[in-house]
Amino acid sequence: MLEPITSYVAIGDSFSEGLMDPDPRVEDRYRGWTDRLALMLTESSVGSPNLSYANLAIRGRLLDGIVDDQVPQVLEMKPDLVSLCAGGNDCLRPKADIDALAAKFERAVIAMREAGIEVLMCNGFDTEFSTPLIRAVRPRVGIYNAHLWSIAQRHGCHMVDLWGLRSLYAAQMWADDRIHLSTEGHHLVAEQALATLESGRSLPVKGFGVPARPTRAIREVMSEESRWAREYLAPWVGRRLRGQSSGDTLDPKLPELTRVRDLVERSREVDRARGLGGADVPGAADAAGRSDAVDLTDSGGTRADETGIGGVNAPRDSEG
Repeated sequence: MLEPITSYVAIGDSFSEGLMDPDPRVEDRYRGWTDRLALMLTESSVGSPNLSYANLAIRGRLLDGIVDDQVPQVLEMKPDLVSLCAGGNDCLRPKADIDALAAKFERAVIAMREAGIEVLMCNGFDTEFSTPLIRAVRPRVGIYNAHLWSIAQRHGCHMVDLWGLRSLYAAQMWADDRIHLSTEGHHLVAEQALATLESGRSLPVKGFGVPARPTRAIREVMSEESRWAREYLAPWVGRRLRGQSSGDTLDPKLPELTRVRDLVERSREVDRARGLGGADVPGAADAAGRSDAVDLTDSGGTRADETGIGGVNAPRDSEG
């Protein structure tokens, strides 16, 4: 039985930073599945109304940077729960040593479990439904996922099964860059994470198929692929050639454990307008409560950020 979670820290890359789930209150800031999960936990039987939350994730981070820079901060904070979702950016690199990545990931898990921290992991997306370039990394992601499942089993971690969450591969779940999730996608992942923590089970899934996508004319497809390569692929390749990352100059959006106190009305209204509702899983809350951003305050009751959920104000990017 999972003890009540009173503190939660998210670490990782853009996936856990929340790209491309924009904060409706301020431009170029993001919520994401981890912010949403933090709010859900304030209403969950496995969480606490006084839950405190930090987010150290930074877009573009490779596993080395996450383990070497973010994990030590987690060990200092000693939260009840940490979400560690990392390695996706490494898998995109052709020369990545997947076995070595898994070994480093496991060492980080061991350190946090020995400190008494519950660890929530995520396996990698199934890239079969992405662009041809990203589809090519599917074998590496599959091997990495097999390692992650073994690590979770060995050390008693909670696994959010993204590969098997077939409804996540509907077109509306993805941003225009085809690398990051949309608001709807982040919401669904948050529900999957909550279901995993509350019951040890994933959301209901049938088979291995994905929602049907409309058939399009060849000319339309080619035009869209050309636009995608120009707007998203070319900048990513350029940074690789320069040895740069979109997160090089960024700080974590919420570096200190901060109390999750109030729902943000504008965020609630935006999500309601999008039709985002609660999941039909044990302990799931209603549509209003589970999809909102949070108003984060420090222990003194002052706003951690008067205009948004975190301290990062940087341009959107296709970096992982």
